[in-house]
Amino acid sequence: MADFMEFDALKERYASKRRTVFGARGMVCSSQALASQAGLDVLRAGGTAVDAAIAVSSCLTVLEPTSNGIGSCAFALIWDGKKLHGLASNGQSPLKLSRETLLARGFDKMPERGWETVMVPGLPAAWRSLHQKFGRLDFRKLFEAAVSYARDGYPVQPICSLLWERSKKTFTPYKDRPWAYGIFDTFFLDTPPAAGQLVKLPDHARTLEKIAETCSEDFYTGDISREITAFAQKTGGYIAAEDLAAFEPQWVEPLRLKYRGYEVCEIPPAGQGLVVLTALNILKHIELSGKEDPVTVHRQIEAMKMAFTDGRHYIADPRFMTADPAWFLSDGYGAMKAGQIGEEAALPHPTPLEKGGTVYFCAADAYGNMISMIQSNYTGFGSGVTVPGTGISLNSRGFGFNMDPKSDNCVAPGKKPYHTIIPGFLMKDGDAVGPFGCMGGFMQPQGQTQIVMNLIDFGLSPQEAIDAPRWQWEGGKKVETESDMAENIVADLKKRGHDISVTKDYTSFGRAQMIIRQKDGVLAGATESRADGCAAAW
Repeated sequence: MADFMEFDALKERYASKRRTVFGARGMVCSSQALASQAGLDVLRAGGTAVDAAIAVSSCLTVLEPTSNGIGSCAFALIWDGKKLHGLASNGQSPLKLSRETLLARGFDKMPERGWETVMVPGLPAAWRSLHQKFGRLDFRKLFEAAVSYARDGYPVQPICSLLWERSKKTFTPYKDRPWAYGIFDTFFLDTPPAAGQLVKLPDHARTLEKIAETCSEDFYTGDISREITAFAQKTGGYIAAEDLAAFEPQWVEPLRLKYRGYEVCEIPPAGQGLVVLTALNILKHIELSGKEDPVTVHRQIEAMKMAFTDGRHYIADPRFMTADPAWFLSDGYGAMKAGQIGEEAALPHPTPLEKGGTVYFCAADAYGNMISMIQSNYTGFGSGVTVPGTGISLNSRGFGFNMDPKSDNCVAPGKKPYHTIIPGFLMKDGDAVGPFGCMGGFMQPQGQTQIVMNLIDFGLSPQEAIDAPRWQWEGGKKVETESDMAENIVADLKKRGHDISVTKDYTSFGRAQMIIRQKDGVLAGATESRADGCAAAW
């Protein structure tokens, strides 16, 4: 007999069930259990939901580096007890990056990795802005858990270990690129960590300490800024000191759609939250039967195709958009598109204009505050550019641009690309119901739409709404479903002309979290069974 127990943390022989979690004084939901607990500790110390979110956010850059990092961008929706606020902290392209520059370097389309994809990071500035407006505890205290995990080590969780292994394979072809030195030295020096293996990130710890001590200022105008720009100059990057110094997050008015007695709220473009609202705007003009009726799923897919096609065509930096988001949320648009849904799968096309990838988490406190927040490097470790000696992995958000000069979303200096990350928030009769979100690139609007309908249309509990089998549209008539989708639904969709594939790989169907405040004030939380996290309640 072995003198210690060995097991495979990624192997589950039996379906595991989670239950909705309840709490009266505070709650934090995230994709990493250690991060959720760090946030709960902040709430117990008297911090606000925003204080807790900053603690969770900083921890996630350490605990789940496969999906985000200090060089991420971020969005948040914050309920202060009376009003819903939106924060957009998505960075612009460097002033030296242009379509002409990319063409001269031999690119005829946006690359997926490398300096060409790096936008100015917005996450550290988001921490500062959120804390200045809604924080209560000392800024430095909010980073104590993250610094400790990075310096002293933490055990890698199962799904994170799987994504880490995949990421090393993804970046191996780039190993000899000058800009890739840092990522291999920081994250891929040895074999990717197995589930339960301790990992230390001392450089990451030092950077977080500087950010905490200077309220993020060092990242944009101090020593950290100089390290980023020096590495860019050395390895062919575009980002310069003036790009970092010029960045400021924007407080924005959330987009809202009335849907069957509720109000669904999203961050406006350049985020793709408009896609969620557009799909729901179409679906609210359709009478739906039960969730398990194949006709319902068919109509959901067709509405999502329409919404996504228009979104990808028109969403851009709002300074460059020719389309008015309000048009997609109008009853006229929704009814028109609903009337175009037939009995068979269709190939969608952009609607002519009328004249005229990530980590998600949420928190709630005893004071009535709630926050829905999301941050991402995009496509797993982002650009692959990690600044040596800092632990800073930089985003690849520039991959969201295109190089079509006629497009509103064409790459240009100082411009923000189409952005996939979207926090969501539900309201009713002017009051908060709660934050929700579903990370996962272009799966995000699809996952959010399905979760909202599971709650509102089909009466599922928060945990059921997240656990329910998902589908995702992949373009054209291609649709992928999870393996536990009902067989009769899959068969019916095939008969209607959908090109269906069924997969057991759940990692591409998004990872959701949610907190719902009930009538009596009790909080109901749910967290993604497809991830490593938990709902931590007080």
